[in-house]
Amino acid sequence: MRGMGNMQGMMKKMQKMQKEMVQAQEELNAKEFEGAAGGGMVKITLNGQREVLKVNLDPSVVDPDDVEMLEDLLVVATNEALKKVEETTNSTMGKFTQGLNLPF
Repeated sequence: MRGMGNMQGMMKKMQKMQKEMVQAQEELNAKEFEGAAGGGMVKITLNGQREVLKVNLDPSVVDPDDVEMLEDLLVVATNEALKKVEETTNSTMGKFTQGLNLPF
């Protein structure tokens, strides 16, 4: 019957870890991540769910004769913010899957 005690202990550990994972994910979702381009003239703010919260544009980058430049800056700033979300998510959530050898 010793195995049953180990199983219960393992289940408790798993439940605790699951609770911690949910909490970590909720904290990540609430965090804000900013990407910038053009020396900070274009800023995009995302949350951990990759939703756009804010777009800040310096008025000097709003040039009707050069819309392409503004579009490029928006892409760069958005991709930078997405990269930050991804890196933070991987480092935060990765600690829960370390050593578990889970298939992806």
